[in-house]
Amino acid sequence: MKSSILKKQGTGWGRNAPFGTYFFEIAGEAYKLSQDLNKNSLFTKQQLIQLIWPLLLEQFLSMTMGVADTYMVSSVGEAAVSSVSLVDTLNILVFQILSALAQGGAVVVSQYVGRRDQKHAKKSAAQLYSVLLISTVTVMIVAALGSRSILRFIFGRIDGRVMEFAQIYFLISAVSYPFMGVYNAGAALFRAQGDSKISMKASLVMNVINISGNALLIYGLKMGVLGAALATLIGRIFAAVWVTMRQQSAKNPLRIEQLSDMRPEREQIRPILRIGIPSGMENGMFQVGKLCVSSLTSTLGTSAIAANAVANTVASMANIPGNTMSLAVIPVIGQCLGAGEKEQAKSYAKLLLATAAAGLAAANVIAYFSIPYVAGAFHLSIEAKDMCVEVIRWFAVFSIFFWALSFTMPHILRSGGDAGYTMTVSILSMWIFRVVLSYFFVLKMDMGLTGVWFGMFIDWICRSVFFGVRFLQGRWMEHDVI
Repeated sequence: MKSSILKKQGTGWGRNAPFGTYFFEIAGEAYKLSQDLNKNSLFTKQQLIQLIWPLLLEQFLSMTMGVADTYMVSSVGEAAVSSVSLVDTLNILVFQILSALAQGGAVVVSQYVGRRDQKHAKKSAAQLYSVLLISTVTVMIVAALGSRSILRFIFGRIDGRVMEFAQIYFLISAVSYPFMGVYNAGAALFRAQGDSKISMKASLVMNVINISGNALLIYGLKMGVLGAALATLIGRIFAAVWVTMRQQSAKNPLRIEQLSDMRPEREQIRPILRIGIPSGMENGMFQVGKLCVSSLTSTLGTSAIAANAVANTVASMANIPGNTMSLAVIPVIGQCLGAGEKEQAKSYAKLLLATAAAGLAAANVIAYFSIPYVAGAFHLSIEAKDMCVEVIRWFAVFSIFFWALSFTMPHILRSGGDAGYTMTVSILSMWIFRVVLSYFFVLKMDMGLTGVWFGMFIDWICRSVFFGVRFLQGRWMEHDVI
């Protein structure tokens, strides 16, 4: 491939481009890169499409669950919305760590698949289940026993009604952790083989169950936050059971033959943890930093908390194209490097990164212009609505230019085993820029909720620089994963 994503003469990748032409340039770059694929490539265009579109739909459905919870709970009042938002920051912390461990397993398995080493791929798959089950059951017990203390320690002295709702939602969420661990393990293993339809189908039915349950339990039985939590739990149980059944299909080359295969084995677990632990620490510290910022947000009042909750939901929807490509790069880059095809790994990385940037540009333009109408649909007060509109419009501008380099790029680096570098950059950037600057902007410059988000934007810029340079150097492909 002769095209370059990060720097190309005559396009906005190498110099400043007018905002109006940005989307068309990166979309054109993605198209040019796709034309370089040929019959000798490990993944054809058709195979990439078959991998990506179920991931895109799955991400959309996953975000829909959060939107459905927030929207339906909003009918109970701002205290209910605030409680769900606060607990979801904790849930995201747990799920991000689970996702990191699952991705560590996916990288290892995908490289074995690329090497055509089915024996070790199968062993690594069983060990991934062991790692996730042990970790999720442990976290569930800790969360269940110390729910109120954990909430009080992280969020401080919040409104009594918000705390009551938050504790209910947190306890039921904790019960779902092992099921999400099993679901993540199975989904990661199917994606490592290039099959993303299984988790997409599970997500589809999980969302149908969740939304139907919300309608029945919140609107019909008037159960409020408890109803939302139960509906989510039931959906997650189904997803875990269904994916596990497919994992154990006789046709699946990674099926677990017997329970003894899941007995922890150091040599098989080590490469998973070598990627999973740094990624988990990165995700964990990232979410802890966000929790610190959430604590700051909670001091701004109920309106700011509610505005932040809706803004986070909208931002998550706008980030769907980027998150999709972040998942797609793992099996693609992993299999290429497992097969020893470094040049193909670089080419696919450029293609998927350009596709992520084009998708993010389109999604954020929509978010920018539609946010006044979206915010109005969440029953926010006038003050909360105004704050939500302001932060999302700033978010859309920064996301178009920096999100893919900040978050899709590190997935590319991790797929090559460069998890230590991404962890170091992410943690330092998070704490130096997002956390410290958020407090500075809010407490010293009196910027309110906007100051919290500006700390995040500066963090993105820092990440983009360091990850972009690392990619161009090519050192991320020099690690021995398996």
